[in-house]
Amino acid sequence: MPTIDDRSPWLFLMRATEPPSPAIHHYVVAHGAVEAVERIRQGAAPDRVLREITRTDVDVDPDLRAIDAGLLHLITPDDDDWPFGQLNDLSTRGLGAPLALCVRGDASLTELARTSVTITGARAASAYGEHVAADFSYDLACAGVTVMGGGSYGVEASAHRGALAGEGPTVVVLSCGVDVPYPNANARLLEDIVSRGGMLISEYPPGTPPARHRFMTRSRLLAALSRATVVVEAGARSGALALARMAGELHRPVYGVPGPITSATSTGVNELLRAERAQVVTAVDQINYAAGLR
Repeated sequence: MPTIDDRSPWLFLMRATEPPSPAIHHYVVAHGAVEAVERIRQGAAPDRVLREITRTDVDVDPDLRAIDAGLLHLITPDDDDWPFGQLNDLSTRGLGAPLALCVRGDASLTELARTSVTITGARAASAYGEHVAADFSYDLACAGVTVMGGGSYGVEASAHRGALAGEGPTVVVLSCGVDVPYPNANARLLEDIVSRGGMLISEYPPGTPPARHRFMTRSRLLAALSRATVVVEAGARSGALALARMAGELHRPVYGVPGPITSATSTGVNELLRAERAQVVTAVDQINYAAGLR
């Protein structure tokens, strides 16, 4: 495993870019992180790479101190715990693989992602949506499946709580730094997830605030890291629909829980089902979360 000093180039890249950065990803694969960062700092990298650099006045010392203090970990493609198959699908499909990941939690990401299902849906969920999300996640956890989500209000928070009730680990992919409790009302939930064998994951460096475009960007990670995606509730313009689309592009199974045709929070998921972009699911045993799906 690389030493902390070996991780400085990765931390530089995380702070110097705004994901996704496909040109930089390919450049690092070709030259290695150390050489790639040297060339970027010198302005000697190709223009397509330099265009993805947003800043070069980067100080990674605070990040190294946070890692040294055990406040977070860094997982890079140099590590054994990097889930190559799933994340590299993003690169081959043109969605941009992450350069590195900051995590909180001591579990193995590769192991947690081996059999995993993303549960997503409306933030302003109905009681029906929250009930279904919690029940599905409880049953998945009892079956030994990792439940993934974005840690948001509504469906996702209910899914994480359902997984914890089932004594299973659950993973949150954040649109901010892993040290930023967002949403703040879910801060206790996020801490419970870490303390009970789960993980918080982000491709953003510590201290990064959430932003609208980052919610969309992190959707591709949720789609890639899980073996299947279940949309419980989603309005006509819900971000969960973008996640479902990305999962479909990655050839992961996409499922939708049908809702009342009179419910605005089910409009989007019902349309997914009508257009046959998702399979109807009414019970956990209908979800295919076997490893190796493509």
